[in-house]
Order: sequence, then C-alpha cells, then structure tokens
Amino acid sequence: MTGTATVVGAGIGGLATAIGLRRAGWTVTVLERRTELERYGAAFGIHPTAQSALDRLGVGDALRDHAVPYRDAHIRTPDGRPMARLPLERIESKAGRPELLISRPYLLDALLAGLDAFGDVPIKLGERVTDVDALAAGQDLVIGADGIRSAVRTARFGDRSGPRPVGTVAWIGIADFESPVHGETWGSGRFFGLTPVEPGRTNWYATVPEATTAEELRASFAGWHDPIPRILDATDPATWIRYEMRHLYPALPSFVSAGVRPAPRVPTGARPAPVALVGDAAHAMTPNLGQGACTAILDADALTRALAAAPPGPAGIAGALRAYDAERRRSAQRTAFGSRTLHRFMSTERTRLRDAAVRLLPG
Repeated sequence: MTGTATVVGAGIGGLATAIGLRRAGWTVTVLERRTELERYGAAFGIHPTAQSALDRLGVGDALRDHAVPYRDAHIRTPDGRPMARLPLERIESKAGRPELLISRPYLLDALLAGLDAFGDVPIKLGERVTDVDALAAGQDLVIGADGIRSAVRTARFGDRSGPRPVGTVAWIGIADFESPVHGETWGSGRFFGLTPVEPGRTNWYATVPEATTAEELRASFAGWHDPIPRILDATDPATWIRYEMRHLYPALPSFVSAGVRPAPRVPTGARPAPVALVGDAAHAMTPNLGQGACTAILDADALTRALAAAPPGPAGIAGALRAYDAERRRSAQRTAFGSRTLHRFMSTERTRLRDAAVRLLPG
C-alpha cells in the first residue's frame, strides 16, 4: 500500500524509515528540530542482521564502503591481562559476515545519499513539533523517530515512560592512531573500550562516575594498560563528547498508537493519523551492547516491510502497525534490558566475583 507520512526526526532510525517508506511508494516528509544534522564521530557497531536490513533498504554497499570489520577483541583487566574474548568470531561464523564498525557521519551520509536518490523527500531542518495531533491530521501515518525525549511519544503515550539516568557519565572520542589492541577493559566501577573505526584512527569510550573534566578522566585511567593513557593523550579534549547515560523507563506497552482518541486541537470531523515509534523514541537503551543503531535500523526495516505488504486503506495501516509491534517490541525491549543489565555488571565495584564469571565465558 501507499500513503503520506511524516517522519519526525532525522537520525539513523528516521532516515532509514523514510527510505523504506519511499521505496514502498509513500510520499514522505522528514522534520528535524535541529538546524543541522548531528555529525559527531562516534563509531556504531552494525550487526549482520542490521547489515541485511540496510541491504534491503538499498544502502548496504554505501555502508561497506566506509566500514571496517570488528575482530579479535578481548575483555581485559586494568593491567592488560585478557579475561575473555568478545564473541565476534562466533557472530561472523553464524552470520557469514563480520560485525562492522562505521563512524556516525559515514552512516548518516549513506542514508542521506539513499534518500537523496529519490529526489523528492524533503528534510525540513529547524522544525520543532509541538502539536502532534495537528500534524497527524493531514497524514496517513506519523513516525516518531525523535529520540529519547520524543515529543511524539509523549503526545500519544503520556510521560509515564521517559529518560531515566543510570548514574554513569560516558565519554567518547576518536584518536588519530591505530590501537594495537581492541575490546574493553573492566575496572572497579569504570571501564574503557577501544574499537577500530577507520584506517589510522581508533574509537574509544569510557565511563567513570566521578570524572567531570578531561583532566579527571585522564587521571582515572593513568595507571591502566597501554595504549589507554596514550589514546587519551592523543585525542584533543575539545573533541571529546561527555553525556549522562540514560535509558527509557518503564518499557512502553506498545510502539504504535491507532490515533483514535479525542484530539481537541484537530479540526472538527478529522481524526489524527496513527503513530509508530522507532529507535530511541521507542526503546532508548544504554550503549553497553552496542545495539542502539542496529535496533533503530531493524525497526525501520520491519515497519516499512509491514506497510509495503499491507492492503490499502486505514485497516491495512492498522494491521501493518500491529505486525510491526509484534515483530519488534519484545525483541527491542529484551535488548534494552540486556544492555542495562550488562552495564550494572560491567560497572560493579565487586570485581573479584565479576571477573571470575567473565573468565568462564567461552573463548
């Protein structure tokens, strides 16, 4: 089926959804509250399942042009002793392709190029949505891809579910040299990660509760194994990104809304269009499993496949939204719960028990 849709949010999930809808023949408009797209350079891990979804959206080749495989990574102690191997080889063996890492700007560029190829999908920057019902009155569908503080989610589901801090501050950056080792180092109440991102550069991320400045972060990891101190010294603190880790809590009862409730701001006789949430608007999670971008891509793929296969008319859209919710909600929420649980495990101060458990993991 085809129709008209507005996608609120021009991040990974929003752009992927817009591509999928346009490929299915929909008329699509993208609204973004920022005046320019965020282009900070953190690396995203793209699981083989998300790679397949991007292939179906027609942007898989553009992804692979700038991505690097992620292999041979370990969990280590602060003095550098390996405790376990990350399961990257098992993922590659099972899927037939490796986990990939790509800088966020490159993934955005791939999605924007995929959308630009149609030539008729406007991205309207600086558009802050304040009245979702009025917006929905002129559409067949509204997609909430507007992040953890989603205005679309709040308008349709209320504010019971919202951003909740997990009590940890995260830092991310990219150093201009290649680390000889990759993976994560787990200490007491803190951890540090190193991944490839592109030739000659290393993506890093760190959490430590008490570090509020770059100097304090460096001091927190000064005695850790090489190359962690060198990585921090080689990265300009002006490019570091610091943010308080949050997740969406409690989990939503549905990722879709039929749009039939009374809407006093909608013209008489009109009924607001249904709404579907994707990405962080639906299930924002901590980054510990590295699945934030993947789940947004899988949401976009599942939603647009369901809509493409649906019969025309409101009943067809309603059925497609139910199918999308059935396919994605429990899976995404399990991933979010697993990531939050892993965060607690990684950042515990009871390191002896944790490290003993990690050493039991298969190699």
